[in-house]
Amino acid sequence: MTVVSAKHALEAAVEAARWAPSVHNTQPWTFVVSEQEIGLRADPDRKLRESDVSGRELLISCGAALFTMRTAMRCEGFEPVVRTLPDPDRPSLLATLRPGAEAQADETIKALGGEIERRRTHRAGFADVPVPDAVVERLVLAAMEECAKLTPVRSPDAIRVIAGLTQAAQGVQAQDRRFSLEMIRWARPPDSSRTDGVPAQGYPREAARTDPKFPQRAYAWQHGWGSEADQRGATAVGVVALLTTRGDSRQDWIDAGQALQHVLLEASAYGVSAAFHTQALEMEPLREFLRLQLCSGEYPQMIMRLGVTFDDKDSIRRPLSEIIE
Repeated sequence: MTVVSAKHALEAAVEAARWAPSVHNTQPWTFVVSEQEIGLRADPDRKLRESDVSGRELLISCGAALFTMRTAMRCEGFEPVVRTLPDPDRPSLLATLRPGAEAQADETIKALGGEIERRRTHRAGFADVPVPDAVVERLVLAAMEECAKLTPVRSPDAIRVIAGLTQAAQGVQAQDRRFSLEMIRWARPPDSSRTDGVPAQGYPREAARTDPKFPQRAYAWQHGWGSEADQRGATAVGVVALLTTRGDSRQDWIDAGQALQHVLLEASAYGVSAAFHTQALEMEPLREFLRLQLCSGEYPQMIMRLGVTFDDKDSIRRPLSEIIE
């Protein structure tokens, strides 16, 4: 292993990590890069203090960045050596990653790497195009590889329950002034030059109603923001899926984030996008209800819908100068 190639692998990993998904596109991470390894740190200033008191969603976001780095390093020809939560005295240090043995990336890894910058979060209904069962099964296996479980929800009654809980949580949160102010912080007005948060073109001005209704976040907050793209035909719910873990520790949250990104990149390679609905998971009584009634006692970490969309959007990320310490 040459020093130059290893250094390039580290640089490629950090560059790729910028494109990982995060709650409200908060990008709650920083990286410490040396000649031998990368340190992934949580950025507490980007934590959602009203809706993510425990930091669960922050660590899921950072776990997604960690899987992205692992994938990029494999694409560069190195097997990543990862340590998660390596130092109890530094809780913000979530993981370290360094290039290990040289290893030729297979076609699957290359395909995942090719989707890192192409993957997009969807915030509306889907086109009436079914997701093949074989693709769903691939996504289930992808989550399993990262110590998590992805369960497609097939029961119409269960789907209505999840939609109802999402509606209830959204209704309660909309009445909470502090929660609303936190949402406003991460909603970008049209023509904003910010490189974080949810851009106005990232969601429809008026999303078509799905049946059952899965409400979207009210990023516009009475401003009339949003994309004017025609969404009238995008009314399909898609495949509703629950991502769960057996435990609910910080390690489990990081694992859930890695599983989430593995699923999203795999889905993107098949032309499938994901819409997220975390409202009910941000209210502990509703999350506990889901755990006991629909998740067989496992801890729900993400509610998502998977489907096909023809709505192409740009994505924005902070420059490396802002995320490297």
